[in-house]
Amino acid sequence: MEITWYGQACFRLRDRGRAVVTDPYGPGLGLHLPRIRATVVTVSHQHEDHNHVSAVRGSPYVISVPGEYEIEGVFVIGVWTSPDVRQGQQLGLLPADLLPPQQQRNTAYLIEFDDLSVCHLGSPSHMPNQEQVEQLGTADILLVPIGGRSTLTGTRAAELVGLLEPSIVIPMYYKLPGLSAKLETPRRFLREMGIERPESMESLRITKARLPAQTRVILLEPKQ
Repeated sequence: MEITWYGQACFRLRDRGRAVVTDPYGPGLGLHLPRIRATVVTVSHQHEDHNHVSAVRGSPYVISVPGEYEIEGVFVIGVWTSPDVRQGQQLGLLPADLLPPQQQRNTAYLIEFDDLSVCHLGSPSHMPNQEQVEQLGTADILLVPIGGRSTLTGTRAAELVGLLEPSIVIPMYYKLPGLSAKLETPRRFLREMGIERPESMESLRITKARLPAQTRVILLEPKQ
């Protein structure tokens, strides 16, 4: 499998001619999303940072709500992870009235390609409950937001990594040059994870046999 990051929560997961694109963003962020092709597009919630499906070529199958799906041998399980907006506000993860009601629901996705599985958390406003952890905690690779504001802070994201115990963690949704959204840098998350010199690469190519025995954090360079 090859994993490419385009900034924010947008990734392309590609394996054996099939591709899943997650949370394509619109043009108003200060980032440039290249025209990419996909078999499947997942949308975590209805906000222009996450639902610009028209940017993706190939007439993909679009998934935007919880459920179980199989498209061309790719299995996708969508799990609703933000059932209580007030809880997110009380934890300081979701400022009151920051998002209108239709944008407050978040769906995380467990995406399975043959023998590898990836969990894309979207933009959850609070930590998942035990049932959600059990549904999402089987992933080999975790794509986790760390930028704060309307989603997890670096500290909360590190706590969630400890709960889900993936083999590989790829942070997303954090401050980048040119990005108009005011988000945290990866510094706090890396400190909480005990990482002084993070591993960085343009894209990740991985197989089941090459998964590490201990959790490995990789910072992908955003492709623009």
